[in-house]
Amino acid sequence: MSLIPTNTKAALVPCLRYRDAPAAIEWLCQAFGFEKQLVVPNEDGSIAHAQLSFGNGMIMLSSIFDTEFGRLMKQPGEIGNANTQSCYLIVNDADAVYRRAREVGAVIVLDIKDEDYGGRGFTCRDPEGHLWSLGTYDPW
Repeated sequence: MSLIPTNTKAALVPCLRYRDAPAAIEWLCQAFGFEKQLVVPNEDGSIAHAQLSFGNGMIMLSSIFDTEFGRLMKQPGEIGNANTQSCYLIVNDADAVYRRAREVGAVIVLDIKDEDYGGRGFTCRDPEGHLWSLGTYDPW
């Protein structure tokens, strides 16, 4: 018996936390083209849970909460803007996404270029310092 589900679009869903999750949701939709699938706000305006889709993939995100799980993680700004993971988004037109991301304030950390292994892409930071790589390289 396989442990990999066959009835789901994507079996891997990255999860992120943001200090200002409502603003992050809007930014991710504007900069990269994510679509809101589900957003569950708390009464105080924080986000209990959100699901943003991108093609057949998705990320989940929430506001930062002082919980047992939450205390296991640090935000990039708390550790010298370092990241221990990043997300890669496969896009049809890396140059168009690059322009769009710059227009909404993405900090470009690796400029757009053609890669030796194929594809074209770039790496940027979102407003809270999370690293995102976007490109046309499709490993599938």
